[in-house]
Amino acid sequence: MQTAVQKWFAKRFRVDQSKILKQSDILVFCYQQGFLYLVLIVITFIAGINYANNLILGFCFLISAVLCISFYLTFKQLHQLKVEIIYPEVGQVGHFLVLKLQFRQLHMSTRFLQIRTEHQQQHMLFNQHDQQFELIFEPKQRGEFELPAIHIYSTYPFGLVRAWTYFYLQRKIWIAPNTVSIELDDQQQSQMNQHDLHEFRELRNFREGDGLQSVSWKQFARGQGLFVKVFENEMDQQRLMIDYADIPCQGHEQKLNWMMSLVELCEQRQETFALVLPHASLEYGSGEKQSIQARRLLAQA
Repeated sequence: MQTAVQKWFAKRFRVDQSKILKQSDILVFCYQQGFLYLVLIVITFIAGINYANNLILGFCFLISAVLCISFYLTFKQLHQLKVEIIYPEVGQVGHFLVLKLQFRQLHMSTRFLQIRTEHQQQHMLFNQHDQQFELIFEPKQRGEFELPAIHIYSTYPFGLVRAWTYFYLQRKIWIAPNTVSIELDDQQQSQMNQHDLHEFRELRNFREGDGLQSVSWKQFARGQGLFVKVFENEMDQQRLMIDYADIPCQGHEQKLNWMMSLVELCEQRQETFALVLPHASLEYGSGEKQSIQARRLLAQA
C-alpha cells in the first residue's frame, strides 16, 4: 500500500525544470496543534448547546472562523509560486553537489516556507520577486545520482494548518570519480619549463594569452608579423592523451581516479587533452565544456 501511494505521489508531483504551483499542486490539512484546536471547537460547541449559553457558542464560532481563515492564508503561502530548478552539469565524489531553487512571484508578498529533503530541513523567508535557495548534497559514490524528493510546506500564520507540495525531480546527475594526489618533483617541473632549442617545430600566429618570451622577434623585426615559436616539448605539454590503457593501476576505479586527476591538472593549466576509455572517447579540446564532457564520461564508465 505504501509503495502504491509513493508511486502515485511521484507521478502527480513530478517536475523537470520549472513549475508554477496551482491549486491542484497544493495539499492542505490540519497540522499538529490544529487537531487540538479542532477538539477545542467540538468541546465549546457541545458545552454551548448543553448549557444553552450563547456566549460559549459565539466563542466557538469565533475560533472556527480563525481556523477557516488559517486554511486560506496558509494555502496562499504556496499558491502561484513559481519554482525553477537549476541543476549542476556534473558532480564529483568528495565534493558538494549544489542544487539551486529559483523562487519567483509576480506580486510582492511575504512567504514563510520550509524546505525539506531526505536528510536536511531549512527555513526560508521569501519577501522578494526573485530569490534563490540552495540545497547541498554530498555524493558518496561514482555513477548516477538520483536526487531525493523535495518537500516544500508552510504552516503560517498560526501553525494550525499546513499547506505542502512535493517535487519529484526527473533529471539525474552523473557523479565523476574522486582524484588522487599527483605531484611533480622539482626536476620534472624544471624540464617542463625549459625549451630544447634543437627540437624547434614550427611558427604559429600569436594568440591572446601567449607569453612574450616565446615571440619570434626576428620575424617581427623583418615586418613579417607576430609569430610564436613552438617546440616539440611544448606540443607534448599542450596536447595530452589520457588513455585508460596507459594508466599504471590494476583496479578499474583506481584507473578512473587517476584519469580524473589528469583531467583536473589539464583544466588548471588550461591545456588541451583527449580522453580514451574502453567504450568511449573524447577528442582533443580544452576549456570548461571539454572538462564537463570528460567528467561525464568518467562517471558513466
